Amino acid sequence: MLRRAWVCYPAGCLLIRQDILARKTIRVLCLGDLVGRPGRRAIRECLPQIKLDHRIDFTIVNVENATNGAGLRVKEGEELLGYGIDCMTTGDHILDFPESSDYAEREYRVLRPVNYEMKGRGAWIYDKGDGVRIGVVNACGHVFMKERCKTRNVFHATLEAVEKLREETPVIFVDMHGEATSEKIGMGWHLDGKASAVFGSHTHVQTADIQILPQGTGYITDLGMTGPHEGVIGRDLEAVLKRFTTEEKHFMKVAKGWVRLTGAIFEVEPASGKCVGTELFSHQLETSEDPATEGA
Repeated sequence: MLRRAWVCYPAGCLLIRQDILARKTIRVLCLGDLVGRPGRRAIRECLPQIKLDHRIDFTIVNVENATNGAGLRVKEGEELLGYGIDCMTTGDHILDFPESSDYAEREYRVLRPVNYEMKGRGAWIYDKGDGVRIGVVNACGHVFMKERCKTRNVFHATLEAVEKLREETPVIFVDMHGEATSEKIGMGWHLDGKASAVFGSHTHVQTADIQILPQGTGYITDLGMTGPHEGVIGRDLEAVLKRFTTEEKHFMKVAKGWVRLTGAIFEVEPASGKCVGTELFSHQLETSEDPATEGA
């Protein structure tokens, strides 16, 4: 039996055939760090069709760079939720704007790192209304990361959150936001057999190590970036090179060209929570440069 549901997007309402009940698995799209206006445009223009083409049941996007390349204001958060994102994870830049912590506290679709001692929630369960409940945990590593608030050990805090979610659902995804590949790989092994998938974020460069670990946990070290790739990890090329060659500190604006969405698709059995399939994901916009002025 197929389940039909109306899903509304800014461009209008689309009738989507949702065959979760007919299938034995669910497909979850996880997208890497969304950067500035180009990243938001990519979601607006592409996400509805990507969901249809790839039979996506749930979408997780890291949005800690959504506002002018660093941080998340309420304005940009609400804009992105309006485009159909199911869960928005963050990282260290959640502290860039004072309003962000209040926003994370009142908006259940916005997560902050579970090991950060601040307002908001670091884990949540999302009920899709089809009998499938999806838990998401947002974590932030310590290695090479500036700790801008009091934090707990990320391995202890994340495992504790996962085990609590497992009391209600076996389907659990973990965004391990961090600089060091070793720390993210370690988290994958730490949660093997306990989480459906562990994916890394923060470096803005998609890695090629997508896999399923021995106990059934999908894993990738970094999803990459949703934003402008004609630059240096989302920033204007000329500005970045100037800083590297002169050591002169100045604001580096968000780049514009070669806008792509990168990430991973994990296929999971709802009954067991085990990952049974993985796919690297990359999609480039047909028009690379946004004619609008870059900024927030």
